[in-house]
Amino acid sequence: MLQQVYPPQTGAPDTLLDAIEGTLADFLAAQIAALDALDPALGGFGRTARDLVLGGGKRLRPAFAYWGWRGAARPGEPIDDILPALAALELVHTFALVHDDVMDDSATRRGLPTAHRMFAAQHARAGRLGDPDRFGASTAILVGDLCLVWADQLLARASLPAATLLAARAHYDRMRIEAVAGQYLDVLGETEPGAWSLERALLVARHKTAGYTVLRPLQFGLALTGLERPAADDAYRRYGRAVGEAFQLRDDLLGAYGDPVVTGKPGGDDLRTGKPTALLMIARELATAEQLAELAFDPAGEPGPAEITRRAGVIAATGAPARVESMIRDRVEAGVAALAEAPIHADARAALTELAVLATHRPA
Repeated sequence: MLQQVYPPQTGAPDTLLDAIEGTLADFLAAQIAALDALDPALGGFGRTARDLVLGGGKRLRPAFAYWGWRGAARPGEPIDDILPALAALELVHTFALVHDDVMDDSATRRGLPTAHRMFAAQHARAGRLGDPDRFGASTAILVGDLCLVWADQLLARASLPAATLLAARAHYDRMRIEAVAGQYLDVLGETEPGAWSLERALLVARHKTAGYTVLRPLQFGLALTGLERPAADDAYRRYGRAVGEAFQLRDDLLGAYGDPVVTGKPGGDDLRTGKPTALLMIARELATAEQLAELAFDPAGEPGPAEITRRAGVIAATGAPARVESMIRDRVEAGVAALAEAPIHADARAALTELAVLATHRPA
């Protein structure tokens, strides 16, 4: 499936996915060499950041950006000029993941220890002074910051006219602001879950996830063409919002019911923290009085595995997961329909249709 959404480059045997990985690896090698020259400890810090960037992932954001570009680009337009811009989105993604894991105190990501846990373990092994957990969280924040700076540097390497890069930069900046805004609302929601609603949960999904995963990468890719395509932009906006929300709704289900072996993240993480996701808000709407009492979150202590399993069972009994599945289907259908008459190339329409399913019906 990925071979279609990451097609071969014209005149080159490697897939676009390989090209993005190579662009990232080459860029990061030079950055680490520069850090090494300053101090060996900085080189080690940089290598940990590199490993987080290159340590797997679906690379969905570059894929959406590529097809946003490809949908409107002139036939035969070379891809090499925009590769740094596409790859920069993965550095932004790493920034967001590392900071998100610190805020959620998640133990694993992609089946490996999260950055803050990794740095805390390094601190403990070295026998350094101070609290390992505090060191781990502080250092992980710095890794995220570094990745955000690296993203700006890599984006600037795209071989594009200044006006084109400036237009693309507007979508890139808006994407980052919306992601931070959505993350703040996500954190705020955990402090006042009783005041939250389904509409508020979907607003968080729209800003924290839909924008920076689907909508803005598509518009970013379109801007990289340097062409004015208002009708294509409108289709991308409608598709991006619908599919992006469906992506977050799938994340809500995986956060409650995903298999940690497959997702690479702890099971029931959202249920552990009481995060007011759309899934939980719908469960509250559908719950009986008895079920609502069982779903009440006790802020005094962190629930154990048995409590998390019990809460997941109560949510399932309300019918909320089935309602969320229906919402995902409706949004994917709406997103695909938005592309039907869009003035984009047929191969881009087919790939974006496939990506809508790939992004929203995934096991991890």
